[in-house]
Amino acid sequence: MSVPETRRRAAVLGCAGLVLTAEERRFFRDADPLGFILFRRNCDTPDQVRELVAAMRESVGRADAPVLIDQEGGRVARLRPPHWPSFPPARRFGELAERDRAAGLEAAWINGRLLAHSLRDVGVDVDCAPVCDVPVEGAHDIIGDRAFSRDPNLVADLARATAQGLMAGGVLPVIKHIPGHGRAFADSHAELPVLDAPLRDLERSDFAPFRALADLPLAMVAHVVMTAVDPAAPASTSATVIRDIVRGPAIGYDGLLFSDDLSMGALAGGMEERARAVMEAGLDIVLHCNGVMEEMEAAMRAVPPMSDAAVRRWAHARALCGAPQPADIPALEARMAELLAGPVA
Repeated sequence: MSVPETRRRAAVLGCAGLVLTAEERRFFRDADPLGFILFRRNCDTPDQVRELVAAMRESVGRADAPVLIDQEGGRVARLRPPHWPSFPPARRFGELAERDRAAGLEAAWINGRLLAHSLRDVGVDVDCAPVCDVPVEGAHDIIGDRAFSRDPNLVADLARATAQGLMAGGVLPVIKHIPGHGRAFADSHAELPVLDAPLRDLERSDFAPFRALADLPLAMVAHVVMTAVDPAAPASTSATVIRDIVRGPAIGYDGLLFSDDLSMGALAGGMEERARAVMEAGLDIVLHCNGVMEEMEAAMRAVPPMSDAAVRRWAHARALCGAPQPADIPALEARMAELLAGPVA
């Protein structure tokens, strides 16, 4: 029996290919996750993506089940030419804003609105963007030009403009990677980054954009160790980091927290152990992306129905973002091209 509407399982899951298999349909029906996520392997043509999204929602019997995607622009884009536009990386807007702050903010808003237009066209309603990390000199390029700037205040302003553009287009943004991944000297997809910075530096730089954006409804938690807070566990599995930093006064975030992908190399142990650790740390939703059935089955053994707080947070997010506001898309495309036409700083 499916759990009640307000008690979907606290997970977002991926699938293996371009269409759902019969096994995936059965698994999703029984697992009843909150929603789904698409990756590059799942995206070929607009019609194919629309059909896959519809099949995902049909498998759980909910036309409003959220479907997520990482469509940042630049090198992190699951929907790519020739069927979809190519969007600039975040750094491009930071460079523009350093020369002309108003132009940078306008371009970031337009970019978010255009991203939302592309996503809503294929049924996707949650974008895992914008990146709010603040890089430091010498950090691993896994963030790189995905970050707007090394200035925390500019990061916060451009991220907010992007998020507002996305929501104007009917797509919920997920700010990431709270409480900060920009200082990492390793790629958390492959290994666990350890951040040795003092707490005062983290508060001044890494935490600052997330603190400024604490009113936004959705966030993704990084797989990074912050030794000044909890040297024993990454943020995504650390009750100390979630309680004292993310939910505490350092950031003060009360929105819905997704884990970063459970299948990333930064985490240790089996998928059931990883999912349990994420939930015990106080996150709201487990994210498992690679579509490997055995891993999803293991993870879901540790995933409970959504908590009362998670239900409240998700309802709040949905209430903030409805149907797309009217927009002249060609005019917005032309305006963004005009804004970005100047020299790169």
